[in-house]
Amino acid sequence: RAGSNLKAMNPNAVIELRDVAIFHFDDALREASFRGNGRTSDMVLSDVNLTVFPGELVYLIGRVGSGKSSLLKTLYAELPLRKDGPYLRRRIGIVFQDYQLLTDRNVLQNLHFVLKATGWKNELQIRSKIAEVLDMVSLQNKEYKMPFQLSGGEQQRAAIARALVNSPSVLLADEPSGNLDSKNREE
Repeated sequence: RAGSNLKAMNPNAVIELRDVAIFHFDDALREASFRGNGRTSDMVLSDVNLTVFPGELVYLIGRVGSGKSSLLKTLYAELPLRKDGPYLRRRIGIVFQDYQLLTDRNVLQNLHFVLKATGWKNELQIRSKIAEVLDMVSLQNKEYKMPFQLSGGEQQRAAIARALVNSPSVLLADEPSGNLDSKNREE
């Protein structure tokens, strides 16, 4: 691709992909062999163009196996891209389809880990932010519960709280309300 036919990236976009191909790899060996010989047999999506602006809500809708989760995995860097990959701002919150809570930590510690890992230092501010987010998802009395002690819906709400705790610019969610009851799904 010549630089002359590429438009400049939009500085206001929170996510921008241009002509991206997304590949699914079963293991690192296959990825290494792909990069060596240019195979395209594992391509999931091609010619992906996506621009998302602040405040925009974007839904990915499609059949099972159509590449929705692969696109999300690409956005949060679980699936690799070729060198001409996406322009992303890295303030992303992620709600995984299977929760991905840290099983050796309680709800509070799961959220605390995210804040510490993203540079928060003031313990009082950390505790205040965690309380605020747990209140948002109606888990304010579950902060000391381990993930296995929570129902499926409570685990999902804990995963949503984890995604929101750092006030992300972008929230990626893979079937975020699949395990919630109708009352919590609406909230």
